[in-house]
Amino acid sequence: MSARTSHGISRYTSAEKGFTLIELLVVIAIIGLLSSVILGSLNSARKKGRDARRLADVKQLQVALELYYSNQTTPAYPSALSALVTDGDISAVPTDPSTGSNYNYTAYTVSSVIASYCIGAVTEATVPSPSDSCTVPSGASPSTEPTGTFRVGP
Repeated sequence: MSARTSHGISRYTSAEKGFTLIELLVVIAIIGLLSSVILGSLNSARKKGRDARRLADVKQLQVALELYYSNQTTPAYPSALSALVTDGDISAVPTDPSTGSNYNYTAYTVSSVIASYCIGAVTEATVPSPSDSCTVPSGASPSTEPTGTFRVGP
């Protein structure tokens, strides 16, 4: 049977026009695929942003430690990072942006003076070069280095 009458006028009304179920499913699948790609790239950008914050925090701590060292009558580093706040070198000790925990800090004592330090941070995505500039002085206590994929010392 033909969709047209003998006068050439269509029997279908405008209410019957629209998208088929297959067309709608294809469009929904394409939108889902695009959104998953975008969310994946945003997650990578977030990791890089947190890593940039970690590196900036470690550099800030390194500068504050050097200020602390130069302000002491007998040059020495602090046994804990909280001494930097007490001394006025920084306003607050920065913490990891993901976990909120403190960065790994180890002070090395040589001949009863804290002569060196090492700060460690765990990065998620990128590890800048050099990733490790910590060296334990000979005869230092403790003899272990802090954990972290990025570590700095004096």
